[in-house]
Amino acid sequence: MDEALELMYFGWRGMTREADRYLATVGLTRVHHRILYSIARGNDLTVSDLLAILDISKQALHRPMTLLIEKGYATATAHPTLHRFKVLRLTAAGRKVEHQASEHERRVMARAFERGGARAFAAWSDVMRETAKG
Repeated sequence: MDEALELMYFGWRGMTREADRYLATVGLTRVHHRILYSIARGNDLTVSDLLAILDISKQALHRPMTLLIEKGYATATAHPTLHRFKVLRLTAAGRKVEHQASEHERRVMARAFERGGARAFAAWSDVMRETAKG
């Protein structure tokens, strides 16, 4: 299992390297990308929803979320019916940054699956689903 762990760590680093370089050019980091990615795939996520998806505390989310809002990549507006909740959305600039960073990762993954053969994606997906359970 040590080899599997090593491959996971180095594979993650290889997959995110170019995305992280791109994010740095716009003053963001991996944590910002995780937030942007999650908001982009949610449908009017609330802060509570995002905290649950990322499995982090409100305190851990505060600083990176504030920066995303200040830089104009995301908005947090009052929920139309649940006034104690804020709805998170990406701005056009936020969608562009999220897409560009994720596209770097998609290219790495697509190349790896192409080289891995027909069963590579199915096998990888099975492993990832099991490891996500903890």
